[in-house]
Amino acid sequence: MSSPSKKVKKLEDSDRSDGDGATESRDYDVEIQKALEEIDGCQNQIDGLNEKASDEILEVEKKYNKLRKPYFQKRNDIIKRIPNFWVTAFVNNKKIADILEEEEEDALRYLNKLEVEEFEDIKSGYRINFYFDENPYFENDVLTKEFHLGSSGDPASQSTNIRWKDGADLSKRGKAKAAMKVRKRPLGHRSFFDWFTDHGDPSSDEIAELIKDDLWPNPLQYYLAPDMEIENGIEGDGDGEEVDSEEEEEEDEDGADEDGDDVGEGEEGDDSVEIMEDAGDEEEDDEDAANENDGAHEEEDYLVQLVQKIENNR
Repeated sequence: MSSPSKKVKKLEDSDRSDGDGATESRDYDVEIQKALEEIDGCQNQIDGLNEKASDEILEVEKKYNKLRKPYFQKRNDIIKRIPNFWVTAFVNNKKIADILEEEEEDALRYLNKLEVEEFEDIKSGYRINFYFDENPYFENDVLTKEFHLGSSGDPASQSTNIRWKDGADLSKRGKAKAAMKVRKRPLGHRSFFDWFTDHGDPSSDEIAELIKDDLWPNPLQYYLAPDMEIENGIEGDGDGEEVDSEEEEEEDEDGADEDGDDVGEGEEGDDSVEIMEDAGDEEEDDEDAANENDGAHEEEDYLVQLVQKIENNR
């Protein structure tokens, strides 16, 4: 007779609790306890490999950041040959355009270079550099907003102090306009320079992420966006409207024919059948009557002839 399985000490299962939050405990036999420990060992090895993979991936990213850097610089040099390239790309990005005031768009016309620069170890953060020609709004040649891990390990941000020229502080004008009129943009959106100087919640800075992960990798797609939309619209919408209109016309014609034929043929068919049936009955009655009359006349003629023959024989 086999001996019962030995029990090991109770292990708390933090995933199970009653309504009051108290944890339950379960008893594991020796075999299950051994299997759980082996699973835990495998999981530790997997976690170690994941950490190693992350470190190696970061090294690859560092390598390719260095390889991409001269191409980004070359691209910026070419972009300088195109007037208003960056402000056009900003305006064509709908989410960034939502926070642009008219005067801010004018200020961004002096933006001649944009650069996103990741820190050496990548994990600790990045900075966005805006390079400007001389302009009537501020004295800075470069405005930088930086995102990094603070001393506590939480995300933090900081930005260049903008040296506004007299009467040209666009951040104050934006706030004044917002107080004077109802903004068309959704609540919570700020003006561009309000965003630049705001450091309230860097962990959810959507504009910074758009610039870093979307606009900076391929700004050409936003500069060309209207042309691409128009081209696609002509090819797509035009054909669709023609097809829809043709289908509607065919449906209207088919519907009219079907309705007209059904009604016309139904009415005429019913009437003609009744008329033909009535006429047929009448003709048959007339023929029968005619036949009866002809038979009577023939019979009378035969009797007359017979009587005459008898009289002649006498």
